[in-house]
Amino acid sequence: MRVLAAMSGGVDSAVAAALAVEAGHDVVGVHMALSRNRDQFRTGSRGCCSIEDAGDARRAADLLGIPYYVWDLSERFEETVVADFLSEYEAGRTPNPCVRCNEHIKFEALLDKATALGFDAVATGHYARIETREVPLPDGGRRTVRELHRSPNDAKDQSYVLAVAGADRLARALFPLGGFASKDEVRAEAARRGLSVSAKPDSYDICFVADGDTRGFLQSRLGSRPGAVVDTAGEVVGEHGGAYSFTVGQRKGLGLGRPAADGKARYVVDVQPTTNTVVVGPAELLSVDRITGEKALWFDGVLAEPTPLVGPVVPPADVVPDPDGWFDAEVQVRAHGAPVPARVRSAAPAGDAYGDGVPEGERPPSADGSHRAATAMEIELTGAPLRGVAPGQSVVVYRGTRVLGQATVSRAWRAPATDRAR
Repeated sequence: MRVLAAMSGGVDSAVAAALAVEAGHDVVGVHMALSRNRDQFRTGSRGCCSIEDAGDARRAADLLGIPYYVWDLSERFEETVVADFLSEYEAGRTPNPCVRCNEHIKFEALLDKATALGFDAVATGHYARIETREVPLPDGGRRTVRELHRSPNDAKDQSYVLAVAGADRLARALFPLGGFASKDEVRAEAARRGLSVSAKPDSYDICFVADGDTRGFLQSRLGSRPGAVVDTAGEVVGEHGGAYSFTVGQRKGLGLGRPAADGKARYVVDVQPTTNTVVVGPAELLSVDRITGEKALWFDGVLAEPTPLVGPVVPPADVVPDPDGWFDAEVQVRAHGAPVPARVRSAAPAGDAYGDGVPEGERPPSADGSHRAATAMEIELTGAPLRGVAPGQSVVVYRGTRVLGQATVSRAWRAPATDRAR
């Protein structure tokens, strides 16, 4: 199989490429140049896509004896990931750039280009597993579906940020690190193979904000927009330089003029971009037990709608919804957050959910028959409430280790006590 190995210059992608070579695939390495500043260098564990990283990736490819190329995807990265990051914050939402990068760069731009060049799959250093399973069809036949599962390495699991890619794109992806239970094992594997990146620090935070100053980055791009910080009664308690630089659940950096009357800490409970206002309040206002999501994506073999899906999809017995479309699962709203029990169902979106001019009732299924039409997602938490869930975050639905679906949070709230009692 012809495999394109995405090589970031880190230890994970280097070992993934090595394992793809060892498996007998015809492997070509490629480094994605995502930064417009080719002269930037990493600062310890901050930043990526620098000349240093490209050099580390080349040395790993040379050691493995595979061809190596650098693809300039910086313009696409700026137009999708960075632009989305800015517009979401400007709209008072909280984006996850890693989710958008996986969606638009690694499993759209990179994968589509690889397919056009005749590659069968793309191998990456993500910590996740893909498993295949056969499901019965109404005519007595069977067909194979591919499932995305958590990595056994809980600390590094990346199924949350991969869920947005969907079943059809993940069908052309390889995750050679899926069986590793710890990062130490991966580093030991790299050292055993003589890869010089075996001790290289992991990158973290937002890759295009190398100094870690997200507020400074936003202000440099969006400019200063002074406004008021108010409490839940509407009384002005402080000032800010731009509502876009605040997110629901934030406690630090609020710049409040005086403490709350009860002496308790205050948090951002709402961001109102139309009035450039930041609303702060007590911690209890951050607890939510109801979430709705937009642009939901359900994985192949999952029946999460009260009406049949397009195509001959028969759900596994453990994901059959009740007559109202609800089924039991777990949901996760942060990359390394703990999953919580919930009831989940899908609902029809209003009009053109993707904004591409295609009515949802006319959107065709994807090439492999999986259900990729946009839907809304409704979630009722059945255990403890979650705190600080913000519009713009990704919510991923799990059953055990298996990913069932994903959506972008559009609203989160606390249901009245009468509703919770039902």
